[in-house]
Amino acid sequence: MFNDIGPLELVTIAVLAVLVFGPDKLPRVIQDMMRTVRKIREFSESAKADIRSELGPEFKDFEFEDLNPKTFIRKQLDNDELGLKEIRNGFDLKKEMAEVTDAVHSRDTDTAASGSSSSSSGSSSSGDGRIDMTKKPEEPGKDDRPPFDADAT
Repeated sequence: MFNDIGPLELVTIAVLAVLVFGPDKLPRVIQDMMRTVRKIREFSESAKADIRSELGPEFKDFEFEDLNPKTFIRKQLDNDELGLKEIRNGFDLKKEMAEVTDAVHSRDTDTAASGSSSSSSGSSSSGDGRIDMTKKPEEPGKDDRPPFDADAT
């Protein structure tokens, strides 16, 4: 219930409780709080039982936690009827990323080799149809104007 409360927070709450209620009234306050928590749990369980009895026998295994969308989706995805576990197990993300990384690194070495050959030949593409993206395009001259497009203005 209190998974995110650490030992320092618990000590702080205990010290504050002793300061606020005093050491003589603190046990009585803790008993009253525990009694209230028990009554709330009993009320909640009786409400769940009433709802289950009203829904009928079709919903005997209905869980209120399924009303949480995350829990519902997780439960449906873990269902074996759809065969999603085989799909999930067949997809290896690390393998896919390694293939993409290898492809990128081999392309970088290919473009570097083609870039040095294309710069010597003056062409911007290598013989296998790849475009060298490492070279900056030539700057147009100051007198060169882009073509006039009457439809764009």
